[in-house]
Amino acid sequence: MQLNEITKIIIGKAIEVHKELGPGLLESAYQECLYYELRCAGLDVKKEVPQPIVYKKLELSNAYRIDLLVNNEIVIELKHVEKLMEKHEAQVLTYLKFGKYKVGLLINFNETLLKNGIRRFVM
Repeated sequence: MQLNEITKIIIGKAIEVHKELGPGLLESAYQECLYYELRCAGLDVKKEVPQPIVYKKLELSNAYRIDLLVNNEIVIELKHVEKLMEKHEAQVLTYLKFGKYKVGLLINFNETLLKNGIRRFVM
C-alpha cells in the first residue's frame, strides 16, 4: 500500500474511534483503541516507540516516544488538548526529522468533529 492509502485508513479508524467514544477521555484510551483498530485493519503498528535524538556525539536514547508508528513509516502523535498549537506540530516534525519518516499525523481527540483536529505532515 502507498502512504496515502495507509493515511486514509488511519484517519478513517481515528474517526471511527472518536465517533464511538467522543471527546473527553484520556489520551491513553484513544491510543489503545486506535492501536486496536489499526491492527484489526491489518497494519503493522507499534506503541510508544522510543525516538532517540542525537546531539553531536551525544545520543539521548529515550528523549521522546512516538505514540504510534504505522508500518515503520507513519508517525501518529495523539493529543487531547483544547487547541493544537505550534509546539505540537513541532513535535511531529521533530519525529519525522530524527526518525527519517516521511509522513506524520497529529490527531487531537478533544474536538467535536475530529476532522478539525487532524494535521498531516509530509517530509
